Amino acid sequence: MSAGDERTTWPETSPGYGGPPAPDHRVLAPDGPIYRPADREPPPYAPPGPREPAEPSPVYPPRDFSAYAPPPAPAPRVPLDAARVPPPRAFDPGVPFGPAVTAPPPAADTRRGEKRRWSAGLTFALVVVLAGVVAYQAVRIEQLGDRLAGSERAQADDRDRATARLDEVDGRAGALEKRLAGAFNPEAISTAALPSVLRVAAGNVTGTAFAVGRPASGGKTNLITNFHVVEDVYDGGDREVFLERGGKRYAAQIVAVNRGGDVAHLRTTTKINGLVTAKGAVKSGQQIVVVGAPLGLSDSVTTGVVSAVRELPDSNGPMIQFDAPINPGNSGGPVINSAKQVVGIATAKAENAEGIGLAVPIKVACDAFKVC
Repeated sequence: MSAGDERTTWPETSPGYGGPPAPDHRVLAPDGPIYRPADREPPPYAPPGPREPAEPSPVYPPRDFSAYAPPPAPAPRVPLDAARVPPPRAFDPGVPFGPAVTAPPPAADTRRGEKRRWSAGLTFALVVVLAGVVAYQAVRIEQLGDRLAGSERAQADDRDRATARLDEVDGRAGALEKRLAGAFNPEAISTAALPSVLRVAAGNVTGTAFAVGRPASGGKTNLITNFHVVEDVYDGGDREVFLERGGKRYAAQIVAVNRGGDVAHLRTTTKINGLVTAKGAVKSGQQIVVVGAPLGLSDSVTTGVVSAVRELPDSNGPMIQFDAPINPGNSGGPVINSAKQVVGIATAKAENAEGIGLAVPIKVACDAFKVC
């Protein structure tokens, strides 16, 4: 039996071919006749006779094979979050189908892969953009750092130049001060010294005294003069002398004396500005101003230079020799250098000579009385 012919045929060698029809052993079934060769009786052998036309095969109604179609394959399980796939196709009779033929696989869902590729591409693009932004910011930060460093260097250079200029100005000012200090100005020196220098009257002897240092306790003023100026009063047991200036007279007391150094310490209750004493040693050639009251003439000023610093036979230490003119009454007056500092105390002059004056170094009085 073939699928294209609904008739049942037998070969020519089949029993009963060309003879009378064989007994009908067919058993009709719902699906058509079923032949059972075992139920047939073998025909007696006979030589083949003339061939008769075969009886036409019975025609049976077409059979329905849909009952034999396999059940449709179950739909594959798809996760709830996955994309939905179209339902399986219905059976198509024109497509070979049977136990040996399987249903075609469902079409693959490519949308999920496309979505993943799109997400990956977007992520990559964002990473590239962020990397570009970070690189740009890094470059900008580096540029700003370079600018800041350059600005700081420029400011440091400006400060260095300003400091150098200030140092230069300070150096020039110091040099100018040294020049001014070295410039001998008798007028300025005498103007600064005269208010601190007074005439001393000690009995029948007159001389000069000058205020030094800061005022003593109680507003008192310390003064220095030569011992030989107040010697008669001191040896007579009296301690009071008088200071005169500008027509005014002030009482002063003899506080202490140093006979060997020929210096005396006086003190008065009158407030008088003190002169500054020199700390360093005096040198030959330095210009000086001598202020005193020669022959009782107050506020007399003479100038000269330091001739030498020498030891004398009758002195207890070195003496300052100078050439400024002095006379009786200058004793006890200050010898002042160009810096307006007292370097010595005028004491004596050489007899029968001109331009040889002597002064006790101020250090002698400062060490003896501790008033400088």
